[in-house]
Amino acid sequence: MSERLIGILTSSFLKILIPGIRVTVPLTLLSFALSFVIGLLLALVQVAGLKFLSLIARFYIWIFRGTPLIVQLFIVFFGLPSVGITLDAFPAAVIAFGMNLGAYNAEIFRSAILAVPKGQTEAAYMIGLNYPQTMARIILPQSFPIAFPSLFNNLISLLKDTSLASSITVIELFTTTQQIAARTYEPFALYLEAAFIYLVFSTALSALQRWLEKKLVWESKSGKSDKGSGINKAMIG
Repeated sequence: MSERLIGILTSSFLKILIPGIRVTVPLTLLSFALSFVIGLLLALVQVAGLKFLSLIARFYIWIFRGTPLIVQLFIVFFGLPSVGITLDAFPAAVIAFGMNLGAYNAEIFRSAILAVPKGQTEAAYMIGLNYPQTMARIILPQSFPIAFPSLFNNLISLLKDTSLASSITVIELFTTTQQIAARTYEPFALYLEAAFIYLVFSTALSALQRWLEKKLVWESKSGKSDKGSGINKAMIG
């Protein structure tokens, strides 16, 4: 490896890392938070048995799971201005990523909710809880540990997918790498460096996931995590 290349990689590392911390990470977290809310709402609508709203939810999921993410990004950023809605690149990316991932999270939440024994719901109604109370105090606390691994996997995938935001001019980790590669004519080495930084971020999230999963399992076994996992606790609360 030439001294010139080593110098380029050394000087570019922080230039790539800083946008990763300042832009890529916030973009990932904000998009995931939006997708979490969307996914939970879509799942609750479906399991509630509200036919019309359930059809809308299924249509939403069908659209966002059936079309490419990059096309959705272009529609939000480049398409919406034609109908009078103009967004900056960063919020446009948050909306597109959040709405896209929300469709996938909806199926995770729905499956997790349906995995809770029906007897829990029936018993909750018998002690006088209504649907929102049953969901909040009985079903969701039990379904979240089931959904957690898949949701966190989606978070890690989203971190990597944020590189697509470069296509709508968001100056994040990958965009910065492209700019440096265009100036230095060393795309191979620089893209490897960007891949390494993504790998570090993903590895850190994977380690956090394993730690949180162990914590959830331990708390579940010790009976400390489920504030409403059992009917008895609901009666006491």
